[in-house]
Amino acid sequence: MSIKLSTPLAALSAATLALSMMSGTALAQKKYDTGATDTEIKIGNIMPYSGPASAYGVIGKTIDAYFKKVNAEGGINGRKITFISYDDAYSPPKAVEQVRKLVESDEVLLVFDPLGTPSNTAIQKYMNSKKVPQLFVATGATKWNDPKNFPWTMGWQPSYQTEGQIYAKYILKEKPNAKIAILYQNDDYGKDYLKGFKDGLGNKTNLIVAESAYETTEPTIDSHIVKLKASGADVFFNIATPKFAAQAIKRAAELDWKPLHFLNNVSSSIGSVIQPAGFDNAQGIISASYAKDPTDPQWKDDPGMKRFDEFLTKYYPDANRSDAFVVFGYNVSQTLVQVLKQAKDNLTRENVMKEAANLKDLELDGLLPGIKINTSPTDFAPLSSLQLIRLKGQTWERFGDILSADVTN
Repeated sequence: MSIKLSTPLAALSAATLALSMMSGTALAQKKYDTGATDTEIKIGNIMPYSGPASAYGVIGKTIDAYFKKVNAEGGINGRKITFISYDDAYSPPKAVEQVRKLVESDEVLLVFDPLGTPSNTAIQKYMNSKKVPQLFVATGATKWNDPKNFPWTMGWQPSYQTEGQIYAKYILKEKPNAKIAILYQNDDYGKDYLKGFKDGLGNKTNLIVAESAYETTEPTIDSHIVKLKASGADVFFNIATPKFAAQAIKRAAELDWKPLHFLNNVSSSIGSVIQPAGFDNAQGIISASYAKDPTDPQWKDDPGMKRFDEFLTKYYPDANRSDAFVVFGYNVSQTLVQVLKQAKDNLTRENVMKEAANLKDLELDGLLPGIKINTSPTDFAPLSSLQLIRLKGQTWERFGDILSADVTN
């Protein structure tokens, strides 16, 4: 049996009912937590724009520029990004203060790409207790891949431990009688690299003849390099943030110490580390990478790097193109945009983490060919592959295979 509504009032009632049902459906499909609305997605960040790790500040500036690009192109599913980034000066107490401000005063949906192992360690329990995403942290500490105990924290770059293992295995193969000296930052970041390196050496840790830990409050690490050279080492593993990594390269050259030199990826930027240290002083240094080097002419006609250059020209013309941290900021921003696109109109914090844990073979403009982002509810390590690189002239030269860097907790 059908009911036919024929009067104008009945027709209006039917139209109103239909509109109400459609609106109800539309409203039911949209879910928001604090920091998200029909028109805005509020994203927080902390970055060391000052202090001993200020070279990384360019990452925050790149992210800000990238979100300006996103907004100019219509936003994400029609919503504009409001990006709020504070300076924590690479100080854990300051990081806690600034993150509380972002969550409790600015009321952001999530905290994105907070930089530094010490800072992220300081805020991790707070973020998880508040159930606010601490998403794609800019540090390779292994502990960010722990979805069981910290379901609101996710890493992004390959882990420090696995990078350390790769260097150790290379040394065992190419220089089995090495005498190894290690400089490392005396915190969780430095110790994570050190653990991975020693794990990679296995029962050959006796090859290490000297270790020296520095504090970020030290103005220079010159005395550490003098000590390490005096050990007679012919291999040097440089586990330092940019300012100190550049000092180490320069001081080793001044002392005419020419070991086989390994430099951790987080300080492999041509613009922020190698140029200040001097290209002549850095020849032959080995590092590892997962991203394209903007100074490498092989990427001249690469579509992804062409898009990167177009972005810089329009939205960040003052950027130092040779600075690897610019590419980092570009890549990690593209990753978050993909997550938010997948989230569609369900912009709850829980769903953001769900989508972040559901990235499948994501390719980014600035990643090396063959390296893709993959996550799952049990794997919070988006990137897990690296390729060894060696400085030749004024650019990094890739060599060997792409190596898997999966480490289980």
